[in-house]
Amino acid sequence: MAKDTGNEPLRGGGGTQLFSLYDVNRLEPREKEGIYRSLLPARLEQMVEEGGGTVDVIAPQGLRFVRMQARRKKGDRDPVFFLELCDTHHGQMELCFCVIADPAAPRFDVDIDQQGRNNLFATMGRNLAEEQRAMEAGLFPNQTRRGLRMFGEFLPLLERFTGRLGMQLIVAEPLTYDNAIRYEKYGFDYVVGKRLMQEIDAGFLPGGALFNRLDGSTPFRRPGMEQSVLGRSWAIHDGIMDEPWDGVRIYKTVGVDAGVNTFPGRES
Repeated sequence: MAKDTGNEPLRGGGGTQLFSLYDVNRLEPREKEGIYRSLLPARLEQMVEEGGGTVDVIAPQGLRFVRMQARRKKGDRDPVFFLELCDTHHGQMELCFCVIADPAAPRFDVDIDQQGRNNLFATMGRNLAEEQRAMEAGLFPNQTRRGLRMFGEFLPLLERFTGRLGMQLIVAEPLTYDNAIRYEKYGFDYVVGKRLMQEIDAGFLPGGALFNRLDGSTPFRRPGMEQSVLGRSWAIHDGIMDEPWDGVRIYKTVGVDAGVNTFPGRES
């Protein structure tokens, strides 16, 4: 199994240097699983081991893709950790999806409709009652359980892994406004969408178009919601903007904090 010895190039067991997920996926199952498991934060891996849980890695040979999910206990409905990565032909690592959720926390069924079908992040219908319950519990749009606050432990592992493959950029597409703000905190900048984020901030300032739409017409448009990331994100999720949230692309240069902050007046 390849050893993780800092930031030196990643090599397979035979000494061959690896440059992509495609290369990693060509390795024997045990070796590539060991490499991918290095992306699990130590605190999370300990949680899985103590609970007798499982870690599943899907990394098909011939593809530039990996999906990894870990469950704290066998039979848990939701994984404690869910990750999807792919790499591009331009030598970039794409963080497609990452969820680190507390399996012991209450669940809010914001992800399913009244018939129990997956609503694909509310694009196929919203579960308004569950969304309101989740919001009042302090969760953000599309969150089914509160997080474990481990992204700050995961990202350095992803950066190191990306750098060891010889890549310099991690790219992602935040699914919600709060995702974008959270990525800013961890040093990401915008490929596309910085102007939109700045316009959103201006719109939520007193007298702005979005501020004026916080009229209490729905539970997600209450006055005062402009002051927090939580409030703004739910209002945007509720359709307060003229157009749906879409098309924002971000990137992080490995080892570099871009220092972007498009909501400087937010509540701490």
